Amino acid sequence: MSTMLIDALSARQGGGQTYLLNLLTRLPAGEPSAIHLLAPPEIAAKLASDRVKPVEHAWSENALARAAWQKMFLAGKAKSVGASLLFYPGGVGNSAPAGCRRVTMFRNVIPFEPEQRARYPLGYQRARLWMLERAMLKSMLAADLTIFLSAHARALVEGRAGRPIASSVTIPHGIAPEFRSAPRERPAWLPRGPYLLYVSAFDYYKAQLEVVRAFHRLLGKWKEDLSLVLLGPDNNDYGRLVRDEIAALGLQDRVVAPGGKPYAELPAAYHHSLIGIFASEAENCPNSLLEAMAAGKPVVCSNRAPMPEFGGDAVLYFDPRKPEDLARLLLGLLGDASARAQLGEAAARRSLRYDWDQTARATWDAIGRLIK
Repeated sequence: MSTMLIDALSARQGGGQTYLLNLLTRLPAGEPSAIHLLAPPEIAAKLASDRVKPVEHAWSENALARAAWQKMFLAGKAKSVGASLLFYPGGVGNSAPAGCRRVTMFRNVIPFEPEQRARYPLGYQRARLWMLERAMLKSMLAADLTIFLSAHARALVEGRAGRPIASSVTIPHGIAPEFRSAPRERPAWLPRGPYLLYVSAFDYYKAQLEVVRAFHRLLGKWKEDLSLVLLGPDNNDYGRLVRDEIAALGLQDRVVAPGGKPYAELPAAYHHSLIGIFASEAENCPNSLLEAMAAGKPVVCSNRAPMPEFGGDAVLYFDPRKPEDLARLLLGLLGDASARAQLGEAAARRSLRYDWDQTARATWDAIGRLIK
């Protein structure tokens, strides 16, 4: 029998929690026979079962405090539960007892994108990204298995390392089935009329500023009722820049920025939208793009890697630094219902490549080869 410890203390955002929920609710028969889970209290409580056992720890919202705890106590925790394998889905981890195998995962590409790092003001955030790059690379070079989410991400890391990452696999995330079926109810926070939808946390590399400017250009030519919904957490410096731009362009009545909403309400937001937008300049596995595709919506998408790796020829691409590019594509789709329908059907077909059952099976198979 094998025992596994998962260090998921950094799984505080939607993507990390969604991954854990889908992985740990799709356990393989047999091994690992016991999984001990270090995670934020709310996620640990959801996943507790006969086989998944939350581990008590000194939880802190402070990243530095968590990192210090992990460095000093994680190896001891792994040893105390008899773990033969330690999994770091957050991508950073080098503390393990002797003889314990290590699995890490590459999730956050921004530390490995110097152009994107430079967009943050000098200070804590930019320094944090610089340190994360080094910590993540060290973790991947030392691991017995590294899980990548895209071919682009693997190439990015191996370019920085100067050599291939041994013992690695590429397993993209999946799409939950509820994104493929149309919900009955339309959330009250959505506009009543037709709307364009961009789902993403606000950040410099997510290009919400350019999307707002493109929408402003579009309204100069499209006179029918239309709103833009920017759905995602916006309580940061970049979010304030975007809100200031919305006000400066006089778009307060046309742009809806409701902040973050519960994950369960996202399928309805996609299904009631007219066109999906995904403008990010840097991603690992673009979950929001995949969800919009699964909803059968026509999608206009950033042409930066790895988006074409996922969207193929089922979406339309634009340069995220050029609002005029996005405005032109949107205007063409708005005026052509047939093109919207064809593109939406192509997106839905393409999205069938991404499924959580398949993701979980491939992940447990790769981990299982280390246990045997």
